[in-house]
Amino acid sequence: MVIQVELADRTVGYGETLPRPYVSGETVDTVIESIRNLLLDELLAFRPAHFPEALERIEALPAQDESGRVITAARAGVELALLDAYSRHFQKPLSEALGWLGLPAFGSPGSMNQVRYSGVLSGGDRRRLKRRVRMMRCYGLRDFKLKVGYDDDPDRVRAVADALGRSLSRTTTLRLDANGAWTLDQAVDRLSALARLPIRCIEQPLGKANDGDLFALKRAVDIEVMHDESLVTFADAERLVRLGLADAFNIRISKNGGFLAAVRLAHFARKNKVAYQLGCMVGETSILSAAGRKFLENVPGVAFAEGSYGRFLLAGDVVDRPVQFGCGGKVKPLPGPGWGINVSPRLLQHHARAGPIELPL
Repeated sequence: MVIQVELADRTVGYGETLPRPYVSGETVDTVIESIRNLLLDELLAFRPAHFPEALERIEALPAQDESGRVITAARAGVELALLDAYSRHFQKPLSEALGWLGLPAFGSPGSMNQVRYSGVLSGGDRRRLKRRVRMMRCYGLRDFKLKVGYDDDPDRVRAVADALGRSLSRTTTLRLDANGAWTLDQAVDRLSALARLPIRCIEQPLGKANDGDLFALKRAVDIEVMHDESLVTFADAERLVRLGLADAFNIRISKNGGFLAAVRLAHFARKNKVAYQLGCMVGETSILSAAGRKFLENVPGVAFAEGSYGRFLLAGDVVDRPVQFGCGGKVKPLPGPGWGINVSPRLLQHHARAGPIELPL
């Protein structure tokens, strides 16, 4: 979903969100409902005289509705559009938002000089997985994530490890992502079978409703657990740290409520000695990828980065020059105010599955 905000002086800002029912409980329809019935009222009060005032109003956008239902995806889309619009309107770089937040050690250059984007491997037989790993290695990628949750998980993991060869744990890394597909017994069995491999971490091994079973999993298997679907709101982060279950966080801008919310999560993680990575939503356009790039420009200590796939994954995009990582997963900062991209109305209309919903203020 692409959200466009137009200010009274015709300045336009763009945001993007990808609601996933299994993540935040939201759908396209509920996001539209949240914007109409809750966030629209918030926008009616927007009359900032300067950028800090705009940031104050933007950060105050709710992440839950009056019933307590999470609306982080809806909030993210609106927040990103407002940040883009007001950054352009006041001609202030988004890096000034980090100064306004007052987070020590946050700001340029962030993690731009250390982190590289990862290659993500999903389904396919072992032969295909090995071929894809070799292709990605030829492109210079050094960090890899393999989706698991299949009957032949151990064989698929070993195939990827074989393809990486002696580089694994020296110059390359491998982490796994189960998307909550395993039961506790499956997680123990499959991770135990892979105990000799240098797996960096397992992302969301159990469903988010089964976080309590992580105590037993961590007693049985010595491996770092990264939280994804279990980490939607700031309250989730506080709960996981309080329980002693927070090894690492997968921070995704659309999932976690927007750019400012994601930055605050990273600061909380850093303060509590929890590792964190920048995640992405599969199928995101260059709008979300650009927001992710700005995150890397301003947030230190990011362990891994995902996204910025551009035309590697998409058949088309909403910008003329897609935001896409280069050889070796390397990227450069995006210049200018806002997200540093220019969304093409022509391309946006071309790729839209439905006409725009206009909400005059």
